[in-house]
Amino acid sequence: MQSLDFVIPQEKKIKYLNTLLNVGFDTVELGSIVSPKLIPQMADTLELLPKLDYSSTRSNRMMLVVNKKGAEIASGIEQITHISYPFSVSPTFLKLNLNTTIEKSMETVADILEICYRSNKQPVIYISMAFGNPYGDEWNMELMKEWVGKLKDAGVRILPLSNVAIEIDKDLIASMFSTMIPAFPEVEFGMHLHTTNKDWYANVEAAYQHGVRRLDGVINGYGGCPMSGEEMLGNLNTENIVTFMEQNNLPAQLDKAAFSRAMMLASFTFSNPIT
Repeated sequence: MQSLDFVIPQEKKIKYLNTLLNVGFDTVELGSIVSPKLIPQMADTLELLPKLDYSSTRSNRMMLVVNKKGAEIASGIEQITHISYPFSVSPTFLKLNLNTTIEKSMETVADILEICYRSNKQPVIYISMAFGNPYGDEWNMELMKEWVGKLKDAGVRILPLSNVAIEIDKDLIASMFSTMIPAFPEVEFGMHLHTTNKDWYANVEAAYQHGVRRLDGVINGYGGCPMSGEEMLGNLNTENIVTFMEQNNLPAQLDKAAFSRAMMLASFTFSNPIT
């Protein structure tokens, strides 16, 4: 929703999110606490949360925050189970996306972990630009291992890795997870892939074969990061993840009827009402 050039009416959001909550996904991200001036598409997140129907969902409910204040707010919302934060090893990305530094971002991670601990929420700390970056910042596998180690030592246990603004291939995905998962067995690694979905099967297969069991997706592949300063890619298409699971006889445990409704609603929800 944040990547669109228009604001989705709240009634559309509520209908769509209610449908997602009934599909049976492990986790549904319900919104984010970000600057309404910079990202007006998400300005009504806190207002719509009490209007959602949680009565029959088995999904975890996640909220993205960008600072300690946002984490404090999210921690007080009963319906939220997970609080996520976009850390990065790229100083340029952090400056563009959060107007912060790596050092201050690590302080925010520590704050979020403490807030989650005392409010019984689960922290999910993303590493953005985990597979390289277009800014010329230092990046290599040893640097990634260093920062993953620091995050693990701080207490992070769920750590999705994201490419954000550069397309990546199966070889890099395989190299990353074959390095990280054996080195940090106590961490649940995930993949948050920004992509055109051209080579989606090979990329998902590479992640799965090397131990990834947490995959983020967006129905129809909508989305992107509007603060990266680079041309945006979409997101990994949820339908493709489901197709991969079906073709490999992996139990999805999804309500197929609800999933079909969600796919139909996506086109309606993400269409510009002006056009």
